[in-house]
Amino acid sequence: MEEFKKSDFYFELPEELIAQDPLEDRSGSRLLMLNKDTGEMMHRIFRDIIDYLEPGDCLVLNDTKVIPARLLGTKADTGAATEVLLLKRRENDIWEALVKPGKKARPGSVISFGDGILTGEVLDVVDEGNRLIRFRYEGIFEEVLDRLGEMPLPPYITHKLQDKNRYQTVYAKYEGSAAAPTAGLHFTKELLGKIEEKGVKIAYVTLHVGLGTFRPVKADNILEHHMHSEYYQVTKEAADTINDTKRGGKRVICIGTTSCRTVESAADENGVLHEGCGNTEIFIYPGYRFKILDGLITNFHLPESTLVMLVSALAGKEHVLAAYEEAIREKYRFFSFGDAMFITDVTVHSVLSNV
Repeated sequence: MEEFKKSDFYFELPEELIAQDPLEDRSGSRLLMLNKDTGEMMHRIFRDIIDYLEPGDCLVLNDTKVIPARLLGTKADTGAATEVLLLKRRENDIWEALVKPGKKARPGSVISFGDGILTGEVLDVVDEGNRLIRFRYEGIFEEVLDRLGEMPLPPYITHKLQDKNRYQTVYAKYEGSAAAPTAGLHFTKELLGKIEEKGVKIAYVTLHVGLGTFRPVKADNILEHHMHSEYYQVTKEAADTINDTKRGGKRVICIGTTSCRTVESAADENGVLHEGCGNTEIFIYPGYRFKILDGLITNFHLPESTLVMLVSALAGKEHVLAAYEEAIREKYRFFSFGDAMFITDVTVHSVLSNV
């Protein structure tokens, strides 16, 4: 198998192309169609996606919900400003969290949020300097969090989000993510309704996105990179819908890299998807043979990231980097609030002739 270095996935991105705010109209973003086999490209608007879906195809959506996981508080003893980012619930009121500044957050430290409405005691230091924190509050934790917490926007977004719901898909259901499955942000309820009316099936899976999704690849040899672990769940209903689609010879199109990683983690070597839940550390890079996925709708990702490597596994590194060059030339918006790409086997020429 061909060996890849991190630098093989590098591209120069002008800073002004990093989208800082969501568009007013979710489905009005731009869409770059890329044929995964030929590398041919075409420019569209996201809502046009319905023209490239066929009855019997299946869209796989990640219905995780982002929690307002960024808490700004003060240390109870010194009053020093402290930021806590919730990463993963360990048990009831004990969370693994990232604390800034971390050095002062020793076991036994107490942090107060919202004038004491919520307090957190640091219990222990775990992997990579994260902390285990036990929270105390009155009422329901999710309601307290909704009142005090902020959306944990990625580090490259510097603007303040005016509406929490804009960093949430319209079908978000199960709370647990520290970051949004951003390819899904382009869908409106109206667009999903039209897609279903056309006879396209929709299957919901869950993967709680961790902040590790933004962790840079440090090793030059990408095989030395260790993926973060994320919890996923596939219901019997979703597995049956996706397996029926495969059996019928229709396409399974994942909305975002998180949906892709979920179905590829839960599938066996024969390409059959199984219901179940667990933690996945799957790392998909060129040379990977997809067991379930036929097409992918995704945003434009960071240079040298595991997400660019995943996309390159589907369409080939040369095709992907050429598409990114085209997107930069055409001033597409990049990253979480940016534009989208549909990687599929649809032949661009035949599609163009129908438009």
